Amino acid sequence: MNFSEVFKQSNQLCKVSPDGKYLATCVQYRLVVRDVSTLQIMHLYTCLDQISHMEWSSDSLFILCAMYKRGLVQVWSLEQPDWHCKIDEGSIGLVSSRWSPDGRHILNTTEFHLRITVWSLCTKAVSYIKYPKACQKGIDFSRDGSYMALAERRDCKDFVSIFVCDDWHLLRHFETETQDLAGLEWSPNGCVLAVWDSCLEYKVLLYSLDGRLLSTYSAYEWSLGVKSVSWSPSSQFLAIGSYDEKVRIINHITWKKIAQFEHPATVESTKTVYKEVERRPAVAHSSTPRVNVLTNFVSLINSLLLPHLDEICSLPVQIPVVKPDPDRANPKIGVSVLAFSSDNHYLATKNDNMASAVWVWNMQKMSLEAVLEQTSAVRCFQWDPRHPRLALCTGNTKLYLWSPGGCVAVQVPTEGGFQVHSLNWHCSDNSLILLGKEQLCLCYMETDEEDK
Repeated sequence: MNFSEVFKQSNQLCKVSPDGKYLATCVQYRLVVRDVSTLQIMHLYTCLDQISHMEWSSDSLFILCAMYKRGLVQVWSLEQPDWHCKIDEGSIGLVSSRWSPDGRHILNTTEFHLRITVWSLCTKAVSYIKYPKACQKGIDFSRDGSYMALAERRDCKDFVSIFVCDDWHLLRHFETETQDLAGLEWSPNGCVLAVWDSCLEYKVLLYSLDGRLLSTYSAYEWSLGVKSVSWSPSSQFLAIGSYDEKVRIINHITWKKIAQFEHPATVESTKTVYKEVERRPAVAHSSTPRVNVLTNFVSLINSLLLPHLDEICSLPVQIPVVKPDPDRANPKIGVSVLAFSSDNHYLATKNDNMASAVWVWNMQKMSLEAVLEQTSAVRCFQWDPRHPRLALCTGNTKLYLWSPGGCVAVQVPTEGGFQVHSLNWHCSDNSLILLGKEQLCLCYMETDEEDK
C-alpha cells in the first residue's frame, strides 16, 4: 500500500472523472484538474467566487462549478480550455445545481424551491419545471439516464412527475399516498421507483414507470419511521433503515419483508467482531526510551482462532451505546447509512446511537457477518466498486479496511498528522482518495494483495 503526497482542497470538493482519467479538486475559487496516474496538473481554472459545488459531466468533458452565494454556475471544458459558460440565476437565487445524464443540460434549483431551470449547453434553450419539493432526495435519474423522477408539492399534496430526459417532456404525473414525501429513488434496473414518507410515518411506496402503485410497505405506526433507503445493485432487494434501530429487507417479487437485521447492544452470535484497541505502554523509568502508542485490531471470535491476532476475547461483546437527548430535534438514533457491496453479497449499516460501530451483513445467508468497533465515531465508509472490500475512516490518522479475509488499520504516513474525514474509491483503479479538512492524498493498493 502506497500513499501520494498531500494536496490542498476546500469543502471536500474532490472528484474523479467518470472515465477515471482525471482528478478535479477545488481550492477556494480555483479548480485544479490533475492526471490521476501522474498527479500532474493538466488544467487550472479560476472561478468568480468560492466554489460551493463541483461536478463532472457524464462523458468527462465538462466540469460544473456552482457558487450558491452569488447564484452563479460556471462550466469549463477539458477539450477546449478557452471555452467556458456562465449561468447567472440573478435575484431568484440558487440552492442546487447538477448535470443531466447526457452531460449537455444543467438543472438549477432556485431559492425556496420555486422552480427548476433546465439550461441546454448545445442550443442555449431554457426550460422551467414548477413546484419542486424541498425534501431529503427530491430528484433522481434512472441508471440508464432515460428518465428523471421529481417530487412535487402542490395544494398541500405530494406528486411525482416523470420526465423523459431526451427532450424533457412529461411522461407521467401522479399523486402519491404520502403525508410529507421525504425522498424517492429508482431501482438500478429502472423499473421501479421507491418513494418514502417523512420520519413521522413509516411508509414506503413502490411505483412502476407508468405510475401504477405496485405495493405499500409499513412496518409499524405511531412512532418515528424511515431514516434511510437503499436498493441492492441487482434490484432484488430494497433495504429500509428506521428509527427503531432495525433494517428490513424487501424482496422484488412480492414486495414483502424477507429479513430483518437488528443492532443489539450485546452481540452474542456472529462470525467475527473486530475491535480497535489502543495499547498504551507500561510506566517506564526515566532511562527507558519513550514508546509510541500503537493501535491494533483484535478479533473477538466465538470459536475461530487466527494465529496473527494479538488478543482473543470471547463473545458476547458489548457495543458502546449513546443515549439520545429526547429534547433535541433529529435524535441520534436509528439506521442512517446503508451500503451494498458491488457484488450484492454484503450490506454495511450504521446505527446512529452506536456511532463507533459498522455492521456487515451477509445477504446470501441473511445473517450478521462482522461488526467493526472503532474507538471513535465512524465518519464515512464506502465499498470498493469492484471487490467486496469496505474502507472506513473515523477522523483520525488511520485508514481502516475490511474484507471477508479480515480487517486492517493503516497509518497514513504524512507530515503534520493528516486526519481522514472522508474517502472515495476510484471508479476503476485500485486506489482511494482520502480527504482531510483542507487536504487530500491518494492511497494505492498493492495488486498482489488484491489477487490474493
